[in-house]
Amino acid sequence: MLQAQQANETDPLRYPALVLNADYQPLSYFPLSLWSWQQAIKAVFLQRVQVLSTYDRMVHSPSLEMPLPSVIALKEYIAPPKRAAFTRFNLFLRDDFSCQYCGATQELTFDHVIPRSRGGRTTWDNVVAACSACNLKKANRLPREAHMFPRQAPREPSPYELRDKGRRFPPNYLHESWLDFLYWDTELEP
Repeated sequence: MLQAQQANETDPLRYPALVLNADYQPLSYFPLSLWSWQQAIKAVFLQRVQVLSTYDRMVHSPSLEMPLPSVIALKEYIAPPKRAAFTRFNLFLRDDFSCQYCGATQELTFDHVIPRSRGGRTTWDNVVAACSACNLKKANRLPREAHMFPRQAPREPSPYELRDKGRRFPPNYLHESWLDFLYWDTELEP
């Protein structure tokens, strides 16, 4: 079994590997596609990835020593999904992590524009991000009854739109070996 040099370095989040598709693009920007060093080493041994860059740290077994991968690329291309999955995270990403009624960015929930009690469904076209206060204020009323209208009409985003929006939110930590493979949209504010 491979082990990190020191016990305090075994934290899987301490030396993550940036995972790129076979076209050298990240599988996702937000959240950034990262694997633990253990997952990366396993993929190397299974010959599923190509190592593009390494950390200065080594892993070792009784008969092998190798540097920890910091950037890996899949050998087989994974086609992006044709449709964006409807998840709470993707909904918040579509709506720029802000309430679609007042613009707040704290205590986000999601709101059915046409309330479920009135036949509204949980779909891209009927759900928006809303802060707790606005969600409670709107309650089970229609927008015209509550005099609350979403800033943007709810709609299904494309997977490419979500990927590009994710580029607005670089993580707090970026290892220098990752920078040649990541292209952050620095002109846009989240």
